[in-house]
Amino acid sequence: MCRKFGIAVCLVSLFLIIQFPGLSVAETLPGNGQEKVRMAVEFMDHAAAAFVAREKGWFTEAGLDVTAYESYATGMALAAALARGDIDAAFICLVPAVNSRFNAGVPVKIVAGTHKHGYGVVVNKKKIKTARDLERPDICVGCIRQGGAVDVMLNKAVDVFHLDREAVLPKIRRMPPEKQLLALQTGQLDAVVLPEQWATMAEAGDFEMLFTSRDVWPNMQGSVLVVKEDLIDKRPAVVRQLIAVLEQSTAWMNSHPREAAEIVSRQLQTMGGGDGPDLGAGTRTVITPAVVERSMTRMDFTTAINPAEVQRAIDFMARLGYLKKAAPAAEILDLRFLEAGGGE
Repeated sequence: MCRKFGIAVCLVSLFLIIQFPGLSVAETLPGNGQEKVRMAVEFMDHAAAAFVAREKGWFTEAGLDVTAYESYATGMALAAALARGDIDAAFICLVPAVNSRFNAGVPVKIVAGTHKHGYGVVVNKKKIKTARDLERPDICVGCIRQGGAVDVMLNKAVDVFHLDREAVLPKIRRMPPEKQLLALQTGQLDAVVLPEQWATMAEAGDFEMLFTSRDVWPNMQGSVLVVKEDLIDKRPAVVRQLIAVLEQSTAWMNSHPREAAEIVSRQLQTMGGGDGPDLGAGTRTVITPAVVERSMTRMDFTTAINPAEVQRAIDFMARLGYLKKAAPAAEILDLRFLEAGGGE
């Protein structure tokens, strides 16, 4: 049976603050002045395009004075920040973005994609050889809370591998990524279900990637750029510039993967306090460029987004009971700015 944990696990994860420096005046927006944008990102390389754009000064060149507020280890926590109303734009996983719109009623629109995939299951290879082993009563599995992106991916894996839902899901230990990582390393968990870069960080500790979202959900939309409807209505030029910067950063990352990984690693380390994320129990871990580079190969960085794929995610979430009801993807999508620019 799974070991009991001595430390209570909070549903709300790390509160990590990022502060973008003041940006200079550009001539790309009305009035030739800075447009202030309140932005949030997830504490993971899903937001690589934002990190690269920050370091390269591309927000500055676009006339955007971007301030990043609280950044969480999961999109679920970031979704809660969106609901508070103090964020204009966010790089967030599709699933929590959908939750924000259709469950919490947060007036957000998806205006571009940022990447596809980015989720995996990492296991103790001495105990787990196949997905079927996840059914065993002696295997303890960690995952974030119900309704998160990796939880939805795990549910999809249960269907794809024809696993017994009652043998797998009820025993899941719900905890944020950094707690899962520590629990795997200390033998309290046998398998963890994680977003990137956390999944590759777990694998680097002599564990094995059992499967990723590519194996169970072809073309799974990972993260997206969402903005408040108020920003679209009142400052559409800002939305256009955000997408232009995202496209510029994405294209550069795809052409310079190693340098991009070095930038992302450096920024994640800084966000984690300089010594790496605190895993608890006095343990910290370093997010190395090599880990980030490997992690980023597990994603397809692109601004393109397929409405049909978004609809599939919405329908599956509704089937799982994670949405009050299924809804048309058109209610959360506003791709006119992306389409006007051509996308990727």
